[in-house]
Amino acid sequence: MTVSRRLAAAMLVVPFVLVSCSDGGDDSASSATPTDAAPCPVAPVDVVVSVDQWGDVVTELGGACTNVTTLLASSSVDPHDYEPSPADAAKFEGARLVVINGGHYDEWAGKLAAGSAPDAPVVDAVRISEGEAGHGDGADEAGQKGHDDDAANPHVWYSPTAVTGVADAVTAELSEIAPDAADYFAERRSAFATSLQPYDDAIAAIKQSASGKTYAATEAVFDEMAAAVGLQNKTPAGYQTASNNESDPSPADLDAFITLLQDKGVDVLIYNTQTEGSVPEQIRAAAESASVPVVEVTETVAPGTDSFEAWQVAQLTSLAEALGVSV
Repeated sequence: MTVSRRLAAAMLVVPFVLVSCSDGGDDSASSATPTDAAPCPVAPVDVVVSVDQWGDVVTELGGACTNVTTLLASSSVDPHDYEPSPADAAKFEGARLVVINGGHYDEWAGKLAAGSAPDAPVVDAVRISEGEAGHGDGADEAGQKGHDDDAANPHVWYSPTAVTGVADAVTAELSEIAPDAADYFAERRSAFATSLQPYDDAIAAIKQSASGKTYAATEAVFDEMAAAVGLQNKTPAGYQTASNNESDPSPADLDAFITLLQDKGVDVLIYNTQTEGSVPEQIRAAAESASVPVVEVTETVAPGTDSFEAWQVAQLTSLAEALGVSV
């Protein structure tokens, strides 16, 4: 879903504002400088990452052998609607690797890379999640190639398979760019796998004990992870279609959602806390009134979180608790 948008439900007297991931605001670009005990055997590789969901992962994988610049490292910026500046294009100049989410989430990043870093290989998380190579071929392809499936969920950082695939692709590209540091990057990849163990364990525990249980969601942000742990999506189809298309949910769509919760038709409600407005608040209130557990998630990395893994594990732990699963 978009990070900033305005919707109005026909049944409401007062229009509501739905802001997913942000309140809008100015762009912020950050350059991550990882601390690492092991010295880098080569000059650090300049890497540009479009959004912070992947910026943290790339920084962990690259360690001291990369200089990582994440363009949108703030939850106050909407990647869908973001309009880059000439200064943003300049950040791609000299990049030897580009990492984007892909799909229709950050198309501007592929275009900037194509113009400012046409020779840099591109790791595209959405393409990886769809089973494509997702890397190589330079930035030109990222800027020009579209995706046929407009309905595809772009929130692939919630896909365990995509996370592993992106990590593998980034490591492979870095090792090719700086072959003298290949062993270093292999060690970083192994360390990242170790750091993901609590994440993997939580996913496995929920899948083993709660597979088949049901959920509804105010947005499709968490759907990839919900599917990975075996949950069944019972979000009313009309509401979900409206949400995915960034259009107004009809009174009937909203009523169906609220009725589902009042009837305790799902085991949990997945609620994006970076969404504000009367409609999601009504949905949450209905869940709480019916004693349906509410599991809070965010689209971007939660402020103050130590790492991608910590962010994910915290949400998985909340989900497990709501489902009565020990992790």
